[in-house]
Amino acid sequence: MHVRGMTGRPRTTAGLALALLAGAGLLAVATAQPAQAATTGPCDIYASGGTPCVAAHSTTRALYGAYNGPLYQVRRASDNTTRDVGVLSAGGYANAATQDAFCANTTCLITVIYDQSGRNNRLTQAPPGYWPGPAAGGWDNLADAKAAPITIGGQKAYGVYIAPGSGYRNNNTNGVATGDQPEGIYAVVDGTHYNQWCCFDYGNAQTDGQADSPAIMETVYFGANKQWGYGAGAGPWVMADLEWGLFSGVNAGYNNIASINQRFVTAMVKGEPNHWAIRGGSSQSGGLTTYFDGQRPNGYHPMKKEGAILLGIGGDNSVSGRGTFYEGVLTSGYPSAATENAVQANITAAGYAPAGGNPQQSGQLVGGQSGRCVDVPNQGTTNGLQVQLWDCWNGTNQRWTYTSGKQLQVYGNKCLDVSGQGTANGTPVIIWDCHGGANQQWNVNADGTLTSVQSGLCLDASAFGTANGTKVQVWQCLNGANQKWSLRT
Repeated sequence: MHVRGMTGRPRTTAGLALALLAGAGLLAVATAQPAQAATTGPCDIYASGGTPCVAAHSTTRALYGAYNGPLYQVRRASDNTTRDVGVLSAGGYANAATQDAFCANTTCLITVIYDQSGRNNRLTQAPPGYWPGPAAGGWDNLADAKAAPITIGGQKAYGVYIAPGSGYRNNNTNGVATGDQPEGIYAVVDGTHYNQWCCFDYGNAQTDGQADSPAIMETVYFGANKQWGYGAGAGPWVMADLEWGLFSGVNAGYNNIASINQRFVTAMVKGEPNHWAIRGGSSQSGGLTTYFDGQRPNGYHPMKKEGAILLGIGGDNSVSGRGTFYEGVLTSGYPSAATENAVQANITAAGYAPAGGNPQQSGQLVGGQSGRCVDVPNQGTTNGLQVQLWDCWNGTNQRWTYTSGKQLQVYGNKCLDVSGQGTANGTPVIIWDCHGGANQQWNVNADGTLTSVQSGLCLDASAFGTANGTKVQVWQCLNGANQKWSLRT
């Protein structure tokens, strides 16, 4: 059964002027003036609320208004030397030009993510745990320093791009909550870069890399994993990794929390004795949604946290997750909702945007002839599913992000793909794991067509069909209405 929901009239993202190009082309975006660096950072807000940061990590900006030190360190392949990347000014944004100059004509890895709290809780290459990493000796890979360019406040910056196998950790920390002590955690992440595996985490973990007990972790998780906890829809969800399970609420398994589909996501988890909460929202505009606020799951009271910090991996060094991290903190004490709301306002004011400055390039891909959306049948995620037309209802299986690499992504990790790298008329268009091939790249043209970079053929509704279930394929460009598309936010 092909289940569908209902939505109201599509809303335009706040702060943007969106207009369709002539001929039902994809999208023209005008942005507001770049935001200025905040004079007060998130950690200043937490301190004012009585819950100071004990760890503060970011590759994009200072998290204290007075911070003027290094954000992260990169190592280049050409001579194996390192360079710190700092801020443009105290309390300001990353000086990405330092990285660009140092890493020109070679590759670079992020070797250190510095702790801005003064407690030296920096993150470095994760050592082996129960699961070994793919690097020498079972260590995890380091992130490609160039893989996640964005802008923030109109300035270029880079995130920490976690591909499966990459991870960071600190097993010897200072001041991080242990046992059942209260804490708060937030992370700003790429809302389109995730998968359905474990575990793209950030937060408090065990110190030995072994999953030998429940309740020894408390981290933010972002992704679409359904093996343990999950929520409504196809994901992704903001959840918590508490060891021996991801949790979306008090129940093991399903809790009725909504998926979150934003270009940049603020993800929050906080806990105190027999009480915890999950909150989240867009990092570009608006407030926070409280997805859960209640008692601990059965077997997780009291907590037995051990106080290590990790990024991009599970507590036992599970290395199959993926995601992109921009900033995050751990606090001492359980932050109030008012404090978190003020932090969220600070994050949205920072001005996160994709590289090139376009604040939004995602939405429903609507056929010019049919008025129906390009849809993954039954919200499936299996490689090889042929996409089709279906009534637009704004589900995650109908939301496509056009990336700087010319990919059309759905679910954050699947791409619109010309099956078998085909170049013949009638070749099916399917979803497949994103791999950057030319059969997954699409040119957006002013006449409203989408053409395959590999073949030059047009994205086409089969046989001029307009009904639900009409298959989508590639075909010689004929200027037909069944080959015209628009991206509707």
